[in-house]
Amino acid sequence: MITSKQRAYIRSLANGIEPIFQLGKNGIEEAFLKQIDDALEARELIKITVLNNSGYDTREASDIICEKLNCEGIQAIGSKIVLYRKSKKKPKIEFPK
Repeated sequence: MITSKQRAYIRSLANGIEPIFQLGKNGIEEAFLKQIDDALEARELIKITVLNNSGYDTREASDIICEKLNCEGIQAIGSKIVLYRKSKKKPKIEFPK
């Protein structure tokens, strides 16, 4: 679990990144989850766009993905989701003290 100050810091970092995945009509499949898992390990912070035809609203999709991948849902606003998970191999994001 991360604190509200850490969440705010990560949200500020996410402000400058572009979405790298789109959740569409195929929904949340195992292959999609595997790609997100790999991206979280490599980048720690990713942004996903939830398309209207996915059948999920943004918060619902964020909750499902976070539950399955053990990551933090930082923000779910509009059609964008921001996810964070500390890398096991090479952590990149340092929290301010």
